Amino acid sequence: MHSFHYHNGSLHCEDVDLTTISDQHGTPAYVYSAATLRDHYRRLDMALADIDHAIEYAVKANSNLSVLKLLADEGSGFDIVSGGELRRVIEAGGDPGKCTFAGVGKTREEIEYALAEEIYCFNAESEEEVVFISKVAGEMGKTAPVAFRVNPNVDAKTHKYISTGKSENKFGVDFEVIEDAYARASKLPNISLRGLQMHIGSQLTSLQPFIEAVEKVSPLATMLKETYGIEFFSIGGGVGIVYDPALESGKDQWWTEQDEEQKPLTIEQYAQGVVPVLKKTGLKILLEPGRYIAGNAGVLITSCLYEKRGSAKTFRIVDAGMNDLIRPALYEGHHEIVPLRAPTEGNTTSVDVVGPVCETGDFFCQDRELPDFQPGEAIALLSSGAYGFVMASNYNSRPLPVEILVDGSDARVIRPRQTMDDILESERAALR
Repeated sequence: MHSFHYHNGSLHCEDVDLTTISDQHGTPAYVYSAATLRDHYRRLDMALADIDHAIEYAVKANSNLSVLKLLADEGSGFDIVSGGELRRVIEAGGDPGKCTFAGVGKTREEIEYALAEEIYCFNAESEEEVVFISKVAGEMGKTAPVAFRVNPNVDAKTHKYISTGKSENKFGVDFEVIEDAYARASKLPNISLRGLQMHIGSQLTSLQPFIEAVEKVSPLATMLKETYGIEFFSIGGGVGIVYDPALESGKDQWWTEQDEEQKPLTIEQYAQGVVPVLKKTGLKILLEPGRYIAGNAGVLITSCLYEKRGSAKTFRIVDAGMNDLIRPALYEGHHEIVPLRAPTEGNTTSVDVVGPVCETGDFFCQDRELPDFQPGEAIALLSSGAYGFVMASNYNSRPLPVEILVDGSDARVIRPRQTMDDILESERAALR
């Protein structure tokens, strides 16, 4: 489900006309739907109702404080990968006691901060990390709750940059040595073994890798429960989203005319596949969704500046660049592109949509048949709610876009557009 649709000839987010936002706040602009965020959280929560579970939203997908507060109000916990993300959760009113701390390179300062705030668990990526956590915890007179991340060596069949569950990836402890790792960690003086974690990758659109992973790792989780008394098994996130959702219905039904086997994975199918296996463990099941909750909850609005017709291609140059949304340049991420004004049926053109950044890789699509739009008109890059603003930068000294949250008929700025003064302020002192 998503809340972007055409109404009276204009693209709307819930009850708000996006042309109004474009006119009032300028472009580029990120716009998020509160209704979509809530709906995706609740659908996932409901799909897992048959087992003891907790949802730990992956903060790295979209870390705006207002988004985090909305999810905290829904009861979400949080999957964090830095001390900065923990600070964000706390600032947004989230509970540190419902946070799991992942990541391969936790610093002393981050570990101390997380221990002081009494997070639920560290998801450790190596034995060396657990030894260090034990040392830091001992110096603080504390016991650190830890879960190892096991690498099940399952091919997620996703882009190589977002595959995390194979033995060649930097994440986790190899499945073949994980039992020995737990045995050694159990003897450390300031460690409490609280759970087991895995995550095989992001943007998975097939059920089979999930089933293969949970069937392989669940017996290990059961054994660790019996041996060390662990209380949870975290199966990570990774459920993919539809990156070209149908705007007419507001539902992810774009595949209606395609073959049955090409339908994308739904959260209900995911739950039906993994819940029977997980239920047998008797453990609390943790999930760490990010993209599933936030991806289709956001769009990036950008304005067309120029048309450039070359001998080989036609370019539409827009005011958003790869510094604002890097997914297409970084790992060929697809985003549907639609005009804010409802297009005329059959009026399409083949173009490259490119940004102003001084890089050949600064494009949002290439040789794509799109509804025709002209210089001066605004367009929306759909499904930009996850890994959009959080990966934005000031490359080419470009200020970061404004972020706006829509809730029904209310649209409010949740992060103002950055200015050049904001960018330069921290450097000016060196000139004085």
